[in-house]
Amino acid sequence: MKKILIIVLSFMGPLVNAQVNNTDSTTNEPLNSANNIIQGNSSKNITVGTYAQIDYNQQVSSVARYNGKLDVHRLVMFLGYKFSDRTHFVTEIEYEHVTEVYVEQAFLNYRINTAFNLRAGLLLIPMGIINEYHEPTTFNGVERPNLDGQIVPSTWREMGIGFSGNFPNMSLKYQAYIVNGFDGYSEGVGTLRGQDALRKGRQKAAKSYMSSPNLSMKVDYYGLTGLKLGLAGYFGNSQSELFNGIRHDDDLALAQADSSVINISMLGFDARYQHNGFQARGQVIRANISNTSAYNEFTGQDLGAGLFGYYVEAGYDVFRLMNFKTDKKLVAFARYEKYDTHDRVSSEQIKETAYDRTDITTGLGFWLSNGAVLKADYQMFKNEDEESNDKHQINLGVGIWF
Repeated sequence: MKKILIIVLSFMGPLVNAQVNNTDSTTNEPLNSANNIIQGNSSKNITVGTYAQIDYNQQVSSVARYNGKLDVHRLVMFLGYKFSDRTHFVTEIEYEHVTEVYVEQAFLNYRINTAFNLRAGLLLIPMGIINEYHEPTTFNGVERPNLDGQIVPSTWREMGIGFSGNFPNMSLKYQAYIVNGFDGYSEGVGTLRGQDALRKGRQKAAKSYMSSPNLSMKVDYYGLTGLKLGLAGYFGNSQSELFNGIRHDDDLALAQADSSVINISMLGFDARYQHNGFQARGQVIRANISNTSAYNEFTGQDLGAGLFGYYVEAGYDVFRLMNFKTDKKLVAFARYEKYDTHDRVSSEQIKETAYDRTDITTGLGFWLSNGAVLKADYQMFKNEDEESNDKHQINLGVGIWF
């Protein structure tokens, strides 16, 4: 068996190489795993790669004792294949918590020219920063920002088709896709709720269905050195199994199906800046949700009519400050998050103050190389419920990307 493996690897050697690890700080254009391949950064036909996030989370308290949690949070296998200079296939297979297996993205990209790429398959929704740039060596902190988990919600991917492209003379990059929407009602249950809003509605291409198409789009500007700006939009309805097989003249069934659907309009703005040892990033997400009164009454859920959140983060490479001559980085950072999944509620609904949350994270990241980092941070979680207590947590982690 060992001899066979050696022969196979020897044969594939001219065809295979590890993923080129160009982060968005290498050039002034945003890059992620998929873009590294599509932009032609790999000269081989087959490109393989991996990113992994290994965590230790320890809640701390002066009144109680808590067990720590150790987790191989994510292990993602990346594979790209170049059929020709114009045609590429990209996929990521994710193992979460060791036992859960997901396809994170899988799409075919055909480059018509620099400005137009046809893209179809399982696509990452371009909203915020983390949803597209989620490799653990590209962000500070052991865990991803909670704003991206509760409102965006990362990792958000759906089936669709559309165009992407780049206008280098204007330093603009765009994406525009038609995709299936959130699963809002299936198997007799409403899936969208106040606590985490849209998160449980992600279909992730797991036998996805579509009762109405949705639109996702984003424009990125990268014309100023070290600065990247993004403006994203997502518009459409949640999906409902009640529309399947319904007769056009069945007014009662149509009215019931309409009550199982919400309309979503989401806008997001994000910014990233790097200069010498200084780095900063932030984002703002606003989502307006209509028909929540009918939806909550029909499903028994407590989904809010408006979602809002933002975070700001700043960091500095301590080695730069100390004039160390090294290719390693030691980044001290702090992040402030504010997000509310009951930012607005319908007139007959009671606003849940516990859904109005504030997170503060401070910590260090030691980049041993461009694709390997050790992380440590301290987090405080609080919400506006007067009866709740603040939660404090220490996190340690390992991140790799190659």
